[in-house]
Amino acid sequence: MASSSGTSSVSSMIQNSGSEEDLQALMDQRKRKRMLSNRESARRSRMRKQKHLDDLTAQMAQLRKENHQIVSSLNITSQHYMNIEAENSVLRAQAAELSNRLQSLNEIITFLNANNGGCVEDSSNNNNFTEPSADCFFNPLNFSYLNQPIMASAEMFQY
Repeated sequence: MASSSGTSSVSSMIQNSGSEEDLQALMDQRKRKRMLSNRESARRSRMRKQKHLDDLTAQMAQLRKENHQIVSSLNITSQHYMNIEAENSVLRAQAAELSNRLQSLNEIITFLNANNGGCVEDSSNNNNFTEPSADCFFNPLNFSYLNQPIMASAEMFQY
């Protein structure tokens, strides 16, 4: 009996050690699999991070390019605005000068009409200007309007 129980304990030890070795091997295999899976997952994660970083870098470059284009467009538009504003100032000055000249010419016409009394041919028309009669031109007293200066500036016609 002793021999049978001794053999059975040896054989159960061999079976236990075999199953422990198998269990250890199985655990080692699972551990290696998990490590490989973790490494692969970490590699994919690094690749996703790198792709995201590359996408953000490309987006940043695109936004900088668009920003530069907008700033350039704004500068060009501002320059056009300043040029048009300067041109408008010149045109306003010219309009004021022309208005003053017209007012002066109308004053001269009023003065001539007042001084020439009976020399006006037809005052029934509605214009401010009335034609003097031909007889008035030959009267030397009626040439006073020739001594009136008309001011003109060469700057008025420059663009």
